[in-house]
Amino acid sequence: MVNIIVSGAAGRMGSRIIALSRDIKDLKLSGALENKTHKDLGKDVGEVIGLGSVGVKLTDNIKNIPEKADVLVDFSSPSATIECLKNLSDKPIPAVIGTTGFSRDEIDHISLYAQRIPCVFAPNMSVGVNLLLKVLSDIAKVTGDDYDVEIIEAHHRMKKDAPSGTAMKMAQVLASALNRSLEETAVYARHGLIGERTQKEIGIQTVRAGDIVGDHTVLFGGLGERIEVIHRVSNRDTFARGALKAAVWVYKQMPGLYDMQDVLGLK
Repeated sequence: MVNIIVSGAAGRMGSRIIALSRDIKDLKLSGALENKTHKDLGKDVGEVIGLGSVGVKLTDNIKNIPEKADVLVDFSSPSATIECLKNLSDKPIPAVIGTTGFSRDEIDHISLYAQRIPCVFAPNMSVGVNLLLKVLSDIAKVTGDDYDVEIIEAHHRMKKDAPSGTAMKMAQVLASALNRSLEETAVYARHGLIGERTQKEIGIQTVRAGDIVGDHTVLFGGLGERIEVIHRVSNRDTFARGALKAAVWVYKQMPGLYDMQDVLGLK
């Protein structure tokens, strides 16, 4: 039995992770975290998210959780993630981190944590997207500089970071396959008289509208043809199931920084 703590427990992702965890016999919810200003701190998290009582109270500090914990599953915010890892410094536990929008310094902190303890750090936990990442690398290696590369991502109006973590991961995979520096070739917006597109550009464009869960399109534009690879998510359960799969997997691993490619055996 793997006991999990969910950080961001009352959020869109956290609530689905808690709900779906009840169907996995090898998992048990032992803690639920939210930010210090959340109005429902101290209440049963199941009551807060509409599941009925689950016997776990919502708290703002991982040190307040009395039950045994084996894995942290984090879908909160960058600052909350780092604070949680710092609070775990004395008694670290494996982590699954799906939060996006981290700064370079915050990513370095996660990498440091993973030197002592196994950690799955991935911007997208879905099986489909991670299969897509493998396919994109293969396509880019064949098309090379003869095809222009553009990424278009769309999410709901409440998403705070842009571009999405998934879009940035796709861009990193493509840049690596094309032997390009993403920092030097990424183009995030176009407006006005910009001149002809350069051969090495990797375009990354953002759409925010309504309740879109997550759409990603990668376009390879050649002369006379184009290839479009599209992934669309219709609900968050696909991410939640992936996170729970990662939680069961990471508990048995050696210290190190992993991603969903590792979890799914795609490397």
